[in-house]
Amino acid sequence: MRYKYDFLIFIATTIIFSACKTGTDNNNTIDSSTNWALLNFKKADSSNPVLEPGTNQFVDPITKKSIAWEAKDVFNPAIVVRHDTLFMLYRAQDKIGLPGGTSRIGLASSVDGFHFSKLTNPVFYPDNDSLKKYEWQGGAEDPRIVEDDLGLYYMTYTAYDGNLARLLIATSTDLLHWKKYGSVFTKAYHGKYLHLWSKSGSIVSKYVNGKIVATKLNGKYWMYWGDQNIWVATSTDLINWEPVEMFAYEKVPIALKGQALNMPELKIVVPTRDKKFDADLVESGPPAMLTDKGILLIYNARSLKNIGDTSLPDGTYTGGQVLMDKNDPTKLIKRLDHYFIKPDKPYELAGQVNNVCFLEGLANYQGKWFLYYGTADSKIAVATRNNK
Repeated sequence: MRYKYDFLIFIATTIIFSACKTGTDNNNTIDSSTNWALLNFKKADSSNPVLEPGTNQFVDPITKKSIAWEAKDVFNPAIVVRHDTLFMLYRAQDKIGLPGGTSRIGLASSVDGFHFSKLTNPVFYPDNDSLKKYEWQGGAEDPRIVEDDLGLYYMTYTAYDGNLARLLIATSTDLLHWKKYGSVFTKAYHGKYLHLWSKSGSIVSKYVNGKIVATKLNGKYWMYWGDQNIWVATSTDLINWEPVEMFAYEKVPIALKGQALNMPELKIVVPTRDKKFDADLVESGPPAMLTDKGILLIYNARSLKNIGDTSLPDGTYTGGQVLMDKNDPTKLIKRLDHYFIKPDKPYELAGQVNNVCFLEGLANYQGKWFLYYGTADSKIAVATRNNK
């Protein structure tokens, strides 16, 4: 989430359609009721941060050198409940290589949600394989994990080659050994999105008995993704995904139709909003939750002083929530008018990136909701709320 969007096609279409993003106005109609949202989280001040950088050593298979793979920062946690234990897969950075280091994914476990034990070695990392060209030297980062009905785990993650972020996917039966498949968009539209910036895949799932189980709607799996606006994609197998597109002439003003006719664009389902906490960007958070009221998507948002919430320091990352229509997952039906979590603790205010609460892991565990988030892109913290 620290990178800017350097693919020109997305920027160009954003400029053309900035006034009409998803068939809603730029402020979106706000429903005053919030009984659909997951609110009233309390930061676990006595335990936070629950995970910090460490000194564990790992022999990197590419450089053949022993490195302190999590010495710089840890953040961006994904959460899995397995055999009554809470597992966290987290992004860790070393201090060498590119600015910011190389990212790998580590694994930690907890029996109470607050105290974690780490594995010595990362469980997912760049290697001398077919995906090295996408993962090296920036690494593998920002995991989000769901499982299917048979218990196979699917992890969306971002591969960063030092120039371009790509949304990739891998599977595992045990969280330790992973099979990489490459870009989620390899086969979509003859590969047109393979070499465009993509990240942050949040697959619509049911949260059942601690598990996060991917669920089909209208015969398809759905995934919210993106870190500028939030877009959506569909799949029949959880491996190959097709972004939902729209045509420019459906939304552009009459004066622009001549120059934009038939130019395809991604369908923006959660846009940014001027003068609010989510004015600069919105980015998918934990796996989206299917509820009786709709699809609950927790998202991350950034505000800038000149266009956003002036009460927030410039560049602040906070958390928001939207409710999408479960009969039409492209349709936004409710949205919080205000962030529900913001950085206000020392470890959230200062770090690799200042003023950041970045939400990525959610679990229903031992009668509570646990919401895990990166703090200032440097450490990991948790906030909780009771089930009722």
